[in-house]
Amino acid sequence: MGILNITPDSFYDGGSFLTIINQLKQVEKMISEGAVIIDIGAISTRPGAIPVDEEQEIARLLPSLAAIRGHFSEVVISVDTYHSAVAKAAIEHGSMMINDIYGGRFDGEMFDLVTRHNIPYILMHMQGTPDNMQINPHYKDVVREVREYFQSRLALLPSGFNQVILDPGFGFGKTVENNFQLLYQFELFRSFGFPLLAGLSRKSMINRVLQIKPQEALNGTTVLNTIALLKGANILRVHDVKEAIEAIRLVEALGSKCRNAGIKI
Repeated sequence: MGILNITPDSFYDGGSFLTIINQLKQVEKMISEGAVIIDIGAISTRPGAIPVDEEQEIARLLPSLAAIRGHFSEVVISVDTYHSAVAKAAIEHGSMMINDIYGGRFDGEMFDLVTRHNIPYILMHMQGTPDNMQINPHYKDVVREVREYFQSRLALLPSGFNQVILDPGFGFGKTVENNFQLLYQFELFRSFGFPLLAGLSRKSMINRVLQIKPQEALNGTTVLNTIALLKGANILRVHDVKEAIEAIRLVEALGSKCRNAGIKI
């Protein structure tokens, strides 16, 4: 999953893709490098981000969505939003997937919308809200609490709806230690029987450990993506598609060799 932020204030590439021309060039680049999903964000969800109302989010999103759908008809387009009105407009204009950082908690209409359209829905965990989530995140047992959150949210979806993708929400209301504990036990989330998404790209859990800036975090991202793949991640949400595809291919090669030798990894 390649990230396309069409916002002025995203934590890594805010302001880089504000024009349709730049957006199309970036989408073309990501697809050529192997992306099969493009995740469009028209509102920043970085720590401390200022909320944007639905009307402004839709005004940013729809021209981009129309242009991308018109030029790249085969790619799966995901829209990163927690507003059901934005999700509805996105679906009507060609989005095939919704990525919701609130997991339906912000907008009570979201679950009904995605189940009615029967489209893939990324249900993420977040403690707090983007503007306060990193002020003082606290857990007694982060893995257990995120698992309990998924269990409670999934119970609210219709039993026949199986288009769910789970995302533990690295960096969303978590300390560095919380993030690494989630990654260390990432395979436990496989017990729900849904695909798992890992969104680790250039995040602070890398930058704080290595004492670098997001612009310097590509190598660290690849290391953590590789670990996530080994622990069962089905989708990598990334800014840098080429390097993520290389990690996937190498892990797949390792898995193939181990299976042929009867070794479980």
